[in-house]
Amino acid sequence: PRWYERHVQPCLAELLGTALFTFIGCLAVLEDSGGAGRLQPALAHGLALAAAVTVLGDV
Repeated sequence: PRWYERHVQPCLAELLGTALFTFIGCLAVLEDSGGAGRLQPALAHGLALAAAVTVLGDV
């Protein structure tokens, strides 16, 4: 594999995955709906992690 595929692409995938995970996690706690409690942020973080692994898993 080329230098880009070995070094740059995994770093960009890690950056993008972490940004997606953090962004969606922060959006989950932005609005306090009262009834959701701790379940809403937990589900948002779990689904964000699943989406990041699904999208960036090939890299």
